[in-house]
Amino acid sequence: MDGAAPLPPLLVIAGPTGSGKSELALEVAEAIGGEIVSADAFAVYRGLDIGTDKPGAEARRRVRHHLIDIADPRQRFSAGHFVAAATAAIDDIRARGNVPVVAGGTHFYIRALLLGLFESPPSDASLRARLAAEWRADPARMVDRLRAVDPTASARIGAGDRQRVLRALEVWELTGVPISEHWRSHESHVRYRALLAAPHRERRDLYARIDLRVDDMFSFGLEEEVTQILASGVPAGAHALKAIGYAQVVRLLAGQSDRSTAIEHTKQASRRLAKRQLTWLRSLREGVLEWVPPAERGGAAVVVAKWMGSTVEGSRP
Repeated sequence: MDGAAPLPPLLVIAGPTGSGKSELALEVAEAIGGEIVSADAFAVYRGLDIGTDKPGAEARRRVRHHLIDIADPRQRFSAGHFVAAATAAIDDIRARGNVPVVAGGTHFYIRALLLGLFESPPSDASLRARLAAEWRADPARMVDRLRAVDPTASARIGAGDRQRVLRALEVWELTGVPISEHWRSHESHVRYRALLAAPHRERRDLYARIDLRVDDMFSFGLEEEVTQILASGVPAGAHALKAIGYAQVVRLLAGQSDRSTAIEHTKQASRRLAKRQLTWLRSLREGVLEWVPPAERGGAAVVVAKWMGSTVEGSRP
């Protein structure tokens, strides 16, 4: 709108799990005098180090990181908490003359930061309990029901995503309006002029990296880390322990699987997550995504050039 203040620019480095976005963000931040604002839903929790692949001491010496180790794993850290904390960090970084670089794979957090939070329709505990019981009896029937009443939402929600399938059905029964219509009617208030970049890898390369990373997690002591977390008083059902890798190890420690099964299930869950993340990245509402080479193939220089070009005279990325 004429006369409106220009939106502040913001560099966002996203990407599927295992793609090397952390390495790319580190090199970019070093090159432009930046500080990294983590957009990882589980790296916020203290003690969850190995499974979240938190940046090590060397990386933190090279570049200042924000929103890591700020939450108690016994309490749930929400998207609203993230938006408030990330906004404060971004403002602080800018006030000190540095460049905020948002980096992470929790794309719902990134969307909430850039577009604002979606105001969800009301909930009903008794209805939610009934739908949960129906899911336990026949999950496929519930997925089919959502497909019938809201094909748009069904296409965006994975068939195995119990929580989101049931929420979509709850909204339909409460309001008589598909949740996808609520999404469309939500007026997103763009908060930043964002340049979004992600490292591109062929699917085979990405999955190989994911498998290697999972092997490393278990070799570096993920089981011992989860044992310590549980011993500290964090309940096995805590939201923090629903992260991929942690959930599988919790089952392993409870005697519900063996080690090789836990490793394989972690790899499968990680690959499925990467697939969903790639789908999200290809249908962004937040802006145009720039696919760039990974860090080891010169991706940082590409991102820096695009960032410098996007900020000249306030041009849009």
